[in-house]
Amino acid sequence: MRIREQELGNRNIVGARVEQRRKEIGMKQKDLLMQLQINGIDLNASGLSKLEGQIRSVLDYELVALAKVLNVSIEWLLGLED
Repeated sequence: MRIREQELGNRNIVGARVEQRRKEIGMKQKDLLMQLQINGIDLNASGLSKLEGQIRSVLDYELVALAKVLNVSIEWLLGLED
């Protein structure tokens, strides 16, 4: 497992939740990228890493796909639910 080299950013509040859930279910970044692609989201490894690191903003349609793939609600990803 690689250690994050950059400090966390402040471009989104979703990234930490995406990383948390992905790790909870034992999913690797490449597996998440593949599932996102199946759901019509073309994101590369660098983009996902920046998203999880809260350096890149999350687009609305990406938020919907992330919730679907990770089997969580949009509200949970936004930190509105525990």
